[in-house]
Amino acid sequence: MHEQERTKADMDTAGFPIDISNYKPLSLDPTQDALDTGQLAQLKTNIQIVRDTIIFYTAAAGVKGLGGHTGGAYSIVPEILIADGFMRGSDKVYPVLFDEAGHRVAVQYAMAAFNGEMPFEKLLHYREYGHGLFGHPELDPDIGVKFSSGRLGHLWPFVNGVAKAHPDMAVFLFGSDGSQQEGDDAEAARLAVAQKLNVKLVVDDNNVTISGHPRDYLPGFNVASTLAGHGMPVDEGDGEDVEDLYRRLQKAVAAAGPAAVINKRAMAPGVPGIEGSNAGHDVIKKDAAVAYLTARGRMEAVGYLNDLTVSTTIATFLGSSSDTCSNRTEFGNIVNAILDRLSEKERATSVLVVDSDLEGSTGLKGIRAAHPEVCINGGVQERGNFSAAAGFGFSKGKQGVFSTFSAFLEMIISEATMARLNDANVLCHFSHAGVDDIADNTCHFGVNVWLANSGLPEGDKTRLYFAADALQLKSMIETIWSDEGIRYVFTTRSKTPFICKEDGTKFYANGYAFVPGKDEVIREGSAGYVIAYGELLYRALDAVERARVEGIDVGLVNKPTLNVVDEGATAKVGAAPFALVVEGQNVNTGLGTRYGGWLLERGFAPKYAHMGVTKPGFGGVSEQVGHQGLAPDDILAKIRLLTA
Repeated sequence: MHEQERTKADMDTAGFPIDISNYKPLSLDPTQDALDTGQLAQLKTNIQIVRDTIIFYTAAAGVKGLGGHTGGAYSIVPEILIADGFMRGSDKVYPVLFDEAGHRVAVQYAMAAFNGEMPFEKLLHYREYGHGLFGHPELDPDIGVKFSSGRLGHLWPFVNGVAKAHPDMAVFLFGSDGSQQEGDDAEAARLAVAQKLNVKLVVDDNNVTISGHPRDYLPGFNVASTLAGHGMPVDEGDGEDVEDLYRRLQKAVAAAGPAAVINKRAMAPGVPGIEGSNAGHDVIKKDAAVAYLTARGRMEAVGYLNDLTVSTTIATFLGSSSDTCSNRTEFGNIVNAILDRLSEKERATSVLVVDSDLEGSTGLKGIRAAHPEVCINGGVQERGNFSAAAGFGFSKGKQGVFSTFSAFLEMIISEATMARLNDANVLCHFSHAGVDDIADNTCHFGVNVWLANSGLPEGDKTRLYFAADALQLKSMIETIWSDEGIRYVFTTRSKTPFICKEDGTKFYANGYAFVPGKDEVIREGSAGYVIAYGELLYRALDAVERARVEGIDVGLVNKPTLNVVDEGATAKVGAAPFALVVEGQNVNTGLGTRYGGWLLERGFAPKYAHMGVTKPGFGGVSEQVGHQGLAPDDILAKIRLLTA
């Protein structure tokens, strides 16, 4: 028996409410050009069982409020199981199911369970804190996770290297018509062809991405034609025709060198409520899952979903309001109010808003709904989309607006340098900054936003802004809208409360006007100052208020303009006994690596400490901040230490 082969007896199904007893793993010979009747029947049975499992356990995560992704993982089960069979049946197939679309991780976890590498019960903790089943795969061989996907469309170049290191083995890579829009894949295709690498690319071509349908927003884009243009042999077919799918995959594996197998299908085929829909990209809703599972006779699983109860704890923070607002959504509302003041002709000629298939998550959906004349969906192409927005702002009086997740800022640094050299005007909204609520885990952490501060100081107009709450964000965007250069505005995935004055009124209401480059004293203090911004400001304020109750007269400074030194505020902090920088950014790249130097350069030497992100995530949503040691209790403990 090949070392990858396992038997049904290896599967630990205790406590799992889906009967998988009819699942029998197949060992498939890659030289066999067709399945026999028994193999085909068993493969179809296995496909349905794995698909039922994915529907069930992702729905459970959704009920718990953990989110997730169902449709993509569900869709590619047929090709995953065929590839798994080849890995069982031959030592000439590299035994990893590489997938460049990390959000389809649910199929990776399911296969780890069906292959006996994790108990099925563990699937019930998908995306929960402390269980290792993150929103994207992160290497953990102990539970059968054999690779890290990174961000969408970034894995193929890495897999090329794997194939080069193992020239006698076929290496599978699963892709999609979304991931294939990334520029990395074009480069990887050319290298795979030039080097005759034995990479077998299997693409789910379902015409669905997060914010639309590729054939609508990129009407010239065709996955098969693009890959063929790079010299890849391409074989297109119906992904739901299992017999033909096997034939096409076997043909690809049997051939030397790279090959692409393109599978046409609807998103989540056969799942009422999400089939063919953008909703299939996200986690399936409970009602749709219950309807599907009921039709399949999975009543124990239905009962489990119906019995799930979720306790909701609403956290409150001293010094902040009990009401909250989503800054990332407000970005779109604020921009709309500015656009409303322009005529339609003025809007169309002076503003271009470029989305990278994330409009619902970054506030651009609201702009498109109100002002479609200024918006384009550029697809999953961050580098090109940023440059298009910057190029639109090449002419004086024109404004490019670009938005994506903060984690993806790392992808556009070179393009930002070119935009800076061209003195372009572009307003960038990077949402999902920091780690708060990032269930997709480490690869989606927006913790290196300071890399945007890469211009040469002389004459540099680049500015990094991170508002404390939605009221400050409104004043901020209205103030900087017409400024020149590259302006980065950061927001979090999580909602934030409103910062309050000591009398309980909202700090950024009642005539507040944002001043770029100015730090703001939220609380005066004689014992020392905490310096914070963004989603850590209200947490730091809670710690400061509690310290003051204990008799420690500590102050708090908000630094909404990250990369400009406010001389007056810096002198104030420098004259105090201690300075503590608290931020939701990488300790190796964030404000804390600079602020101490700024103090020393100006002749100040208070006690100094820095708190930030130091380690990979461990799943969950709100738990991410505490996992990094950045909760109010942690900040208070550091204040006590500095004043001991």
